[in-house]
Amino acid sequence: MTLASHRALAQGARVTHLEALIHGARGLVQACLDGARTLATQSAEPALHARRRDLVLDLPRAVRGWHQVLTTQLSQALSDVRLGRPLSVRSAGASGASSGVPVDIPLSLVEDSEVEQGLTASRLAQAIADLSGQEYTDLNARLQSVGGAVDAAQGQQDVLAAPWIAKQVLDAWLAAELSMQHWQTLQNVLHQEVSSWVQEAYHAANEALLDQGVRPEIDLRPFIRRAAPGVMPSRPMGLDTIASLRGGGGVGVAGGWSPSGSGGVGGPSGPGVSMGPVTGGNSGLQPLGQAYDETRMLTQVPGLGRVAVQSQALLGQLNQFVARHVPGFVPTKPDAALRAPGPVSTSLGLAIRQVGEAVRRRAEPVDGSAPTTPEAALRDLDNDRAALKKAATSPSERATIEVVALLFQAILMEERLPASIRVWFARLQMPVLRVAVSEPDFFASTSHPARRLIDRMGSCVMGFVAGAQEGEDALHREIRRVVQVVEAYPDTGRKVFQTVLTEFERFLETYFRDEHAAGRKGISLAQQVEQRETWAIQFTIELRKMLESVPVHEGVRDFLFRVWADVLAHSAVQHGQASDATRALKHAAADLIWSASAKTSREERAEVLRRLPPLLKMVREGMMRAGLPSDAQDRHIQSLNTALAAAFSARSAPLSSTVLRELTQRLEALDELLPDLTGVELDVDTLRDLSGHETEDLEIVAEGGSMPTPAMQAWARELQIGAWFNLDYRGRHEHVQLGWQGLHKQLSLFVTPGGRGVLFQLHRLGAFLQAGLMVPLEEESLTTRATREALAKLDADPARLLQ
Repeated sequence: MTLASHRALAQGARVTHLEALIHGARGLVQACLDGARTLATQSAEPALHARRRDLVLDLPRAVRGWHQVLTTQLSQALSDVRLGRPLSVRSAGASGASSGVPVDIPLSLVEDSEVEQGLTASRLAQAIADLSGQEYTDLNARLQSVGGAVDAAQGQQDVLAAPWIAKQVLDAWLAAELSMQHWQTLQNVLHQEVSSWVQEAYHAANEALLDQGVRPEIDLRPFIRRAAPGVMPSRPMGLDTIASLRGGGGVGVAGGWSPSGSGGVGGPSGPGVSMGPVTGGNSGLQPLGQAYDETRMLTQVPGLGRVAVQSQALLGQLNQFVARHVPGFVPTKPDAALRAPGPVSTSLGLAIRQVGEAVRRRAEPVDGSAPTTPEAALRDLDNDRAALKKAATSPSERATIEVVALLFQAILMEERLPASIRVWFARLQMPVLRVAVSEPDFFASTSHPARRLIDRMGSCVMGFVAGAQEGEDALHREIRRVVQVVEAYPDTGRKVFQTVLTEFERFLETYFRDEHAAGRKGISLAQQVEQRETWAIQFTIELRKMLESVPVHEGVRDFLFRVWADVLAHSAVQHGQASDATRALKHAAADLIWSASAKTSREERAEVLRRLPPLLKMVREGMMRAGLPSDAQDRHIQSLNTALAAAFSARSAPLSSTVLRELTQRLEALDELLPDLTGVELDVDTLRDLSGHETEDLEIVAEGGSMPTPAMQAWARELQIGAWFNLDYRGRHEHVQLGWQGLHKQLSLFVTPGGRGVLFQLHRLGAFLQAGLMVPLEEESLTTRATREALAKLDADPARLLQ
């Protein structure tokens, strides 16, 4: 191998490493944000708890900037490496951090902040070296064999060096206007998540070199994450990361800060998961051997996300099985949707139309006879299949007819579906068959709209108790409408399925709120809880700004932020922002601020004593209406008395009448100053004491579960409205249906068949999913399970494809 080839390999490894860092940056930032929220739920001494509280208020507003700066720096470095030029100043940084030991700088000549930043970067570099050392050692050994090893003396100029990476992360953090104090509060989480992120990139570079035959005697270590004790669990590698590191397609992360994906049954996933070609053995049920090793992949995907991978793999097996047994059948890849639909033979098209009309007549007879049942539909399915195969003109058409018939046979035999719904699903067989014959990706991609429509409707009714929900409620009427629309436009292919799927999703957005008898009351209560908590956050933010430069006793300041903001929010929800009751509470806040300021004259002190009894009475009444228990009210009144007494001996400047007037005016107009609701993100710290809002119709889950991984938190965000789950809570095991998700999906309401609502905060929902206390009623989607059963029958009798 030539010197130029060696250089190209070393350069390629660094390019792969940087690309992996850039690709994983969004996951890193999200994992740190989830880690901050987790820390905020843990008990700690008051000062630390306050720092964590401030962190979870500030971090969500800064993560976008942190991510943007970090990826910009890494992209600049990637450009430099590709062009073979020295790293730019911005990419290289100027920190004195080295691998574990800061360089010797005359401390008297630099600012204290620079020393602190250098030490912080050094600690992060050491954590990277400690937690990803073996992967880095293997990588360096391979690079050394091609003359491209990392030079420790040039650590700040090599993108593989831990000090360089640490500097990029810290620089981006500071550029996003996040403080060093926030960094220290989150340091353990940052060390763990950044190290895991870098380890992924080292692994990708190792794999790239191994693919080129560099040092094959060094085994590529299985990449399985393990959470270090005492810190946040690390972030499991997602499908998008795996696919990108293998150089193939994958799931692109969409905009926003939660991983994108359909998120239905089976956990976080995304459209267009490219599995690559599937190679088969002698049986259609053998393990896959595609573009990347499935066994290794499944160890890296979040637990419930495996189901999505396996569903896609199952379609690949079906494709390969049919291709081996049917002459002229071409296996289709998931990207086949890019091709135009193929024609349906004239004779088969006519037969599909005739059979479809017969199915509709049997389902809705006009002669007064009883409509068909699922059992009768199953019997008719065999006769219809024979007629369709007789009209087919090619082995591929006959095989497609057989596969679709087996899919719907499995669906019609699914006893967990209400009988009336199974009959309506039977009417979709002919439209689906037409699509399957003309659009090859129906058998290649789980994201085909026809599959998604059946799965979505099935998931919404799968949890009904046998015999229940057979009547004509709004959901049943909507499913009937959807089927009739599909039947009315038989020649539009996937377009009609996509259209009605979108309409069905919109229907679900309002169904539980407006039509669902058991869900209406719970959703109304949950919306009030969310509105109250959102306003409490907003009031706190504006009160902080308002009192930033006002000399107010710390006890009163703390009371206003922690208690009175929630009292104002409760009144705003119950009586309205502009009501007399809410205005009176705002005036009470102004009186508290004035009373707690320094009082230097006898007249002012007498005025305080005169105002104090009615003021404290108003304060107690406000806390009582907001639901604070009596002992908490007593503690707050006592602390206010202490603060007000301190004002008599305070030596600070008194509050001028002008400042007081301005404060009063701003308090009265507080609702006009509030930021847009969509700009505020609820989190586990500011959603305080939600259990105080419980009623007989609404339970609020405030405890239980296990610490969720970031991947589990992401899956909790992606649960779909209408999905059914088994919930284990307070000694009860029951089916619940997701009926509502609030602002930024920070609150989720599940509804029991009996009409009780169960409200989860996002973190608590992730904890229940993590612990297995909340599990999907069905781990596989309806069409995936039907595909598995169809493949088993075909594997037992392949000849039926050609009969």
